[in-house]
Amino acid sequence: MTTALVRATVPCIVACLLTPTLHAQTRKVEFSDTRLANGLRVIIAEDHSAPVFSIAVNYFVGSRDERKGRTGFAHLFEHMMFKGSENIGTGEHFYLVFTNGGDMNGTTNKDRTLYFERLPSNQLELGLYLEADRMRSLAITPANLDNQRNAVQEERRLAIDNQPYGKTFEAVDELAYGNFSNAHSVIGSMEDLSAATVDDVAAFFKTYYAPNNAVLAIVGDVDTKHALARIRHHFESIQQQPTPPRPDLAEAPPQAERRSTIDDALARLPRVDLAWRTPPSLTPDHDALTVLANVLSSGRSSRFFEAIVRQAQLASNVFAFAGDSRGPGLFRVIGTAVPGRQVADLEAAIHTEIERIKGGPIETWELEKARNSARRSVVQQLGSSLQRAILLSQFALLNDDPGLINTRAERLAAVTAEDVRRVARQYLSAENRTVVITQPQAAGPVKGAQ
Repeated sequence: MTTALVRATVPCIVACLLTPTLHAQTRKVEFSDTRLANGLRVIIAEDHSAPVFSIAVNYFVGSRDERKGRTGFAHLFEHMMFKGSENIGTGEHFYLVFTNGGDMNGTTNKDRTLYFERLPSNQLELGLYLEADRMRSLAITPANLDNQRNAVQEERRLAIDNQPYGKTFEAVDELAYGNFSNAHSVIGSMEDLSAATVDDVAAFFKTYYAPNNAVLAIVGDVDTKHALARIRHHFESIQQQPTPPRPDLAEAPPQAERRSTIDDALARLPRVDLAWRTPPSLTPDHDALTVLANVLSSGRSSRFFEAIVRQAQLASNVFAFAGDSRGPGLFRVIGTAVPGRQVADLEAAIHTEIERIKGGPIETWELEKARNSARRSVVQQLGSSLQRAILLSQFALLNDDPGLINTRAERLAAVTAEDVRRVARQYLSAENRTVVITQPQAAGPVKGAQ
């Protein structure tokens, strides 16, 4: 049980990123990093610029930890955790936070499940009490399970089943990955959600919602010594559990392009989605892929906009991004054809611009712009106490190093033109490519029409 004081460097302001030099000015930020007796990791960063604080609790469980036949559990639990616990009734968590001037939410992805609150600094005790009570004693009842199962199923209907291109994102992951842990969607299937039992949910909670499988981070107007004492009071008596098993996320090397076409009755225009498997986040190659995405699609002077949108007029926009992932990730490109243009021509134009990157020059101005755009995104996150709490907890949870919050911008600044060309050649190959074409489904004949 040790406490370490860490000095972090954070770029000063966004304006620093826009100077010709690659090394922005930095200011020192201090945070403590403590492991409680039950394994809970606690990160605290004081910031007295405003009388508020943010608390983030990240659990090391996401959809990658689910098994076949029981998908959607991680996301279902995000909902279940707001349905009450031993001392907090259904709906009271929301009520107590909102009536005391705060806000709150939760999110789930493939790798982790996050819960957070933002509150006035005089409500530290409330925030800690609420998070500790549900970590210790979530109310898992048939009524709560049925209520939240129905809520998640309705969310799936709204966000995926009844949205234009909603099923396209699921199709890309299912086609791009061969490993079930990587391929299935976070929200899960209707059948698996319907099959979940109270015993299933209780076992999932005991396995993953343990203090030794979580990181708690607080950033804001708090005193570190006092906050840590109150955290010990609320959390240290929660029982530690055996370390959960971690899934094998390895993927077999791709041998050939994977391609599929979806007929979408809700879509109005054809769309092409391309994806290439890439390394995990916070690796040098992922940094270069992040800059590559900005060279291709960041702003009106980007290559995709200039060649495909402005000159060829094949699409209204084309987006590229390198997704974050602790396992194999995806570099994604998405383009929607404008009326009257063929999606095949749009796809061909995208491939042309990618090939130009692989072998041609990258101008100094566009590389600098791309690096600045990537770094700006990082720095903008650091301006929020909530985002700092989320990043500190996430880096500690997934990478065992909350100090990574300090080096992200500097690493992006160090990416060279040759780094960008190299990762384009290495990863954006035909055999590593997944292509999903979404076509508007022609409307059938109107019943009774002559």
